[in-house]
Amino acid sequence: MLLSGMTLNAQTGGKITVSGIVTDATGETLIGASVVQKGTTNASMTGLDGDYKLTVPSDATLVVTYVGFNPQEIQVNGRTKIDIIVSENTKLLDEVVVTALGIKRDKKALGYAMQELKGDALLETGESNIVNSLSGKVAGLQIVRSSNGMGGSSKILLRGNNSLTGNNQPLIVIDGIPMDNFTGGVDDPFGMNGMDMGNGLSDINPDDIESMSVLKGASAAALYGSRAGNGVVLITTKSGKKTQGVGITVTSGLTAETIFMKPEMQNSFGQGTRGVFDSQDRNSWGPQVGVDNDLSTYDNIDAFFNTGLAFNNGVSFQQQVNKTSIFTSINRLDDKGMTPESKQNRTSITMRLTSALDDSDKWILDAKANYINTNTNNRPIQGVNPANPFNTIYTLPRSINIRDWEQAVDANGNMIWYDEGKSPQENPYWATRYRRNQDNRYRLLGTVSLKYKPTDWFDIEIKGGTDYYTTNANEKVFTGGPTKPRGTYGENSETFYENNYSFLSSVHKDNVIDRLGGSFSFGGNLMIQNRKKLVVSPEELLVPNVFTLTNLIKLPKSSNTIVQRKLNSFYGMFQLNWDGYLFLDVTGRNDWSSTMSKENRSYFYPSFSFSGVISDMLPKLGSSLPEFISFAKVRASYAEVGNDLDPYQLYNNFQVNLDPNGNPIANTNNVLYNDNLRSELIKSYEVGLDLRFFNNRLGLDASWYKMNSTRQLLNIALDPFSGYASKKINAGDIQNEGFELTLNGTILQNQKGLNWDATANFSTNKSKIKSLTDGVTQYSLADRFSEMRIYAEVGGAYGVMYGTKYQRVEDESSPYFGQIITDQQGLPLTTNTQGYLGNQSPDWMLGITNNFEYKGFNVSFLVDMRVGGKIFSGTTAILHANGNAKGTAVNGREDFVVPNTVTSDGKGGYVENTTPVSPQDYWGRLTPGNFGLGEAFTYDATNIRLRNLTLGYSFNKNFLKNTPIQKLRVSATCNNVWMIHSNIPGIDPESVASTNTNAVGFENLASPTTRSYMFNLVVGF
Repeated sequence: MLLSGMTLNAQTGGKITVSGIVTDATGETLIGASVVQKGTTNASMTGLDGDYKLTVPSDATLVVTYVGFNPQEIQVNGRTKIDIIVSENTKLLDEVVVTALGIKRDKKALGYAMQELKGDALLETGESNIVNSLSGKVAGLQIVRSSNGMGGSSKILLRGNNSLTGNNQPLIVIDGIPMDNFTGGVDDPFGMNGMDMGNGLSDINPDDIESMSVLKGASAAALYGSRAGNGVVLITTKSGKKTQGVGITVTSGLTAETIFMKPEMQNSFGQGTRGVFDSQDRNSWGPQVGVDNDLSTYDNIDAFFNTGLAFNNGVSFQQQVNKTSIFTSINRLDDKGMTPESKQNRTSITMRLTSALDDSDKWILDAKANYINTNTNNRPIQGVNPANPFNTIYTLPRSINIRDWEQAVDANGNMIWYDEGKSPQENPYWATRYRRNQDNRYRLLGTVSLKYKPTDWFDIEIKGGTDYYTTNANEKVFTGGPTKPRGTYGENSETFYENNYSFLSSVHKDNVIDRLGGSFSFGGNLMIQNRKKLVVSPEELLVPNVFTLTNLIKLPKSSNTIVQRKLNSFYGMFQLNWDGYLFLDVTGRNDWSSTMSKENRSYFYPSFSFSGVISDMLPKLGSSLPEFISFAKVRASYAEVGNDLDPYQLYNNFQVNLDPNGNPIANTNNVLYNDNLRSELIKSYEVGLDLRFFNNRLGLDASWYKMNSTRQLLNIALDPFSGYASKKINAGDIQNEGFELTLNGTILQNQKGLNWDATANFSTNKSKIKSLTDGVTQYSLADRFSEMRIYAEVGGAYGVMYGTKYQRVEDESSPYFGQIITDQQGLPLTTNTQGYLGNQSPDWMLGITNNFEYKGFNVSFLVDMRVGGKIFSGTTAILHANGNAKGTAVNGREDFVVPNTVTSDGKGGYVENTTPVSPQDYWGRLTPGNFGLGEAFTYDATNIRLRNLTLGYSFNKNFLKNTPIQKLRVSATCNNVWMIHSNIPGIDPESVASTNTNAVGFENLASPTTRSYMFNLVVGF
């Protein structure tokens, strides 16, 4: 505690008025700090600029408290002006946190699990998509990343999947206003339906984030009703604070991206088949290179991809002027991806103003606007689409040098390529230069609130906000290509907005009756959502390379979709507390949804939670805990939340189109709708324990939960003669049961020496399909390919994987039980039906973060583990089919006997197989159809990696004291540092084909994952 600006008063016994400003060690003012005359109720609370004023005896003692800081006592000694600098208590473990509806509460009073992350912890990773920064940092949270390269989408899952048809993502709320966190990944393993358009949260500038609260359980999120069936992520952005100096912060970052993992290729055999060279063959089953030929093999992956470069620069200003706080920032990201011709830029401008409208700080106005423009060129296409350059590069015969085809076109503008077949691949250089896509998204996030606080125990707030964006996109194929020689052009656009208008009134009072205190909040919300899409499908060009909708040979197909929905809500929260150690919360919310029928549109969601702080209770009852226990709390909760129906799924209607001859026709859709549908219902139980030891140097937070998601909104198959493919019903029960554990510790603590903090987040979730509907035991999550399907199965887990398998000896009494059966040619036999392969979900996850600090230097790293689960690798299957994979060239491709196999003895029994086969025949047998034998290419998705490593240095303030610089920090970060353990050869298990689906146990021919190196500079003035 430092005192400055002291003015002595000659009087020693009379009353004087003491005033001043309360700040932290960095000079930032503290709003809401309590300044109390010791031993009395005479108190003052600091205002927006940190100021306080209190009339006390001249010999009084002031007690200053603020959550997260050490309480201090100051002798007045006749002074009338005392400016106070308080020191932060790093052991209090974020005692005040942001909860539902933006309400700040003591963490000890919460009866449910939640975790809060500070913005600096998210910035350390250097991820441009803030979603990816959450990996390993929150127990029970899983990030599902697409493999679609620059600008690709990522998906958040909390405590497993609760819905068979919903997207299962938590609600994102920024400064009290919900945000559309769409996932733009295309649910199409063949890559025929477009590009991955990213996810909504990737639009946010990470530098603007102050903190992020993850409300994992239904009790934590219940006040958000039907929108919170999958949890809530609350983001609080920065607001103006009084700072030393001008208040300007400049950030500048440079990021370089290289390939992290790539498929393992063989380097011994060239183009052709059965050992014979063929210049038109797409396989690498040709002759051995360098043996009676001049063939060579090439590393075409490294040759084709560039080193990606990204520049991230920003300027922010925050300051307080009288009673007005101002924050404004501008940030620019320019990202040139590893894939040639791919780039993305994002411009973000934020302005926020918070002001007291009167001298007594009773009226507070808070207004914010965030404008974002994201422009992307050449988003990648994935899958077996011939226009996917990754497909071509991966499967290119090993003796072809991709650099020989870099010119891409001849003198007439036609594509040049080795393949002259009827359905040739596209030259990857041609595909990136002459098959182009571009999209531009304009987004506005805005909020305005007015709060009135006439007393210290009552306040009311009204708020309005919007999330508005428009995306315009086009696709161009230039003249001279192999599939559409004339070239094509198409456009699409999407406009979305969601407006929310709400109010919240709160009453809170301690010691109302004896030691019984409580609070009550009541509020309401009006939500209006509108989405409009216009898609003009690509058609061939009339005039070469003139890309307009008027330059098309024929009228293009188009579709126009308008989707509207409204949700009206009232909600309330009632809390009782006894003497500051027992807390009981009851909440309720009623929603009225426009997507449900009149009879079912109203639904109520209650929650109950209890928290008991044993370490506070026992001393007040004359007992105590052992000295090594600093804090102990138990908690329990029950809640109901849910998911409502998407719009326009109550009544069947007709769609008007034209037949091939241009005549109008009317069709119904393929689903028979049901106007008696109700919202999905999730019932959640949770108990937890929070312990801290050794003067708060070691902390443990454990939770057990069970959630049952009932009344699932399902599409159940119908007889095609009914005129419909399926009907929509309420049925099913998905159970998720899990355990979460967070450990954090201050291992070394020395203000003048080495400090070491560590945090571990562990979670395990077991899902079980308790029921579906009568006569249905499997519900398909993905069935677009015949070799492998992903289901929800009664009695099994969510996301079980089924595929074709080896035929094996099934007679348990046979000495060959379990061995693979071959035919008379020595090749494995495969099943005609699909069998169980595993489950796509991990058994458990663990993230361990270590942070070391020494005299301004800091080193931090995160080890991230995902153990268990399965993933089918389409890339690996295709590379083995065409002879490119390293595994196809074992022992010089000599014929071999398939190990551990048997064949029929002709008498109903089996004998050991001794028939040799060629590698080409063997792998040909395992790769029939689109993707090959399910069992052969389904891998354990366990992976352990050094997720990120950061080294930084913050310059000492004494070093900067004679300069205008208030803060100077330099840092370097590496992401995807080291894959410690993985089971798929050369493929990152996180490379899922799409995030816009609940079937994520599949990857297929996408861009290799990246390792990034970021160098960052922060200068504060």
